[in-house]
Amino acid sequence: MLAAICVGTNDLTTATQFYDDVLATIEMVRLSENNIEVGYGNAETQEVTFWVLLPYDKQPATFGNGTQVMFKASSHEAVQAFHSAAITLGGQNEGLPGSRDYSEGYYGAYVRDLSGNKLHVFYLPPSK
Repeated sequence: MLAAICVGTNDLTTATQFYDDVLATIEMVRLSENNIEVGYGNAETQEVTFWVLLPYDKQPATFGNGTQVMFKASSHEAVQAFHSAAITLGGQNEGLPGSRDYSEGYYGAYVRDLSGNKLHVFYLPPSK
């Protein structure tokens, strides 16, 4: 069972400012923090499912080719807000919000955070 996802950063302060605003668009909030990591999740459950951290080995943070972190949004508008917030805060566009042919009704967008980590936000309507 998957418990959480971690991404590395070389500047925790800047990354935290970025993720505070971007993740708020999909109702995720900061739940835990210390001098090496910050955890985000659902305010209602208080469960941390996404971590941003300084690498434990004190080497520079890097990102993997083909690696992405996926976030589920509650609507098309939330996907657009996530993408817009990320770009406004200095992230890089990797795919504008729009329909994708992954499955019927799939709507998503892609960005890279300030450390180059690829983020994918999507909305998929409930099955009929």
